[in-house]
Amino acid sequence: MAEAALKTVPLDRARALQWLQRYGVYAGVALLLVVNTVITPHFLTAENFRTQAVQVAPVIIVALGMALVIGTEGVDLSVGAVMALAASVTALYLGYGLVPALLVVALFAAGVGLANGALVALVGVQPIVATLALMVGGRGLALVLLPQLKDLRNPQLASLGSGDVLGIPYLILIAALLALLVAFTVRRTTFGRQLLAIGDSRPAAQLAGLPVRRVLIVVYVVSALLAAVAGVLATARLQASDPTSLGNLMELSAITAVVVGGTPLTGGRVNIGGTVAGAVLIQLLTATLIKHDLPPSWTQIAQAVVIVAAVYAARGRGKR
Repeated sequence: MAEAALKTVPLDRARALQWLQRYGVYAGVALLLVVNTVITPHFLTAENFRTQAVQVAPVIIVALGMALVIGTEGVDLSVGAVMALAASVTALYLGYGLVPALLVVALFAAGVGLANGALVALVGVQPIVATLALMVGGRGLALVLLPQLKDLRNPQLASLGSGDVLGIPYLILIAALLALLVAFTVRRTTFGRQLLAIGDSRPAAQLAGLPVRRVLIVVYVVSALLAAVAGVLATARLQASDPTSLGNLMELSAITAVVVGGTPLTGGRVNIGGTVAGAVLIQLLTATLIKHDLPPSWTQIAQAVVIVAAVYAARGRGKR
């Protein structure tokens, strides 16, 4: 009997860890919702939920691209710099119209993504080193193009940042549509299967004849483009371009959302639903601390604790 009981303990622990890996982020979101309902005044209001959703939308969009990159066993540290670059380029070319400005933003973002992808896939530079270089260089270029904050007065841009459809802000709709598109790509397309195979084992993917270099380059381009979308939306919401602060530490928020959401850093798996939930969890945690007058430093400490807990729960999960 005693021997059987001892065997049951590791089994129960393994089941608990497996449950945390799959559903822990959703349980965390639910717990924060319940706690805030009890301790935070005016939490259960439509205006508060709208505010939280609008604030988390850019994080979700960036995290979607980060999830794809991490799925290939990489990382993209340049996403915050791409957001700043998108803000600078938008301010410079907005005078030609919103659509031309967005096209130029897309070109700049694709250029950064192409550089990241080429360094990783063609040159063989480690992703953290390649994207760190573009993180520094991209932020520098953004500040060269626009050295200081600039107010933007454009009706089309203002509509993008504050408009809505049936009461749902454009920012939330865009984030939701992009999440569905990325989830479909990962689960239902050849490209998604190739991406996961490369993250699972790049040498095996190469031996199988998969277009490893092309897929990696496309993944980094997509990550940069999604970061640029987030940068434009954040600029539209603020009605100002501020390359000095826009996107600061966004790469850390995105990585946190992805890891907490159940995508392993070892690659080979991408959990889009969990990534979205991870971004919401971090947003609710931050909002809770701010609403109770705790300094921003506590938010960073709380995020660190969440990351450590997520990595601990992911032990042994490995690749798919």
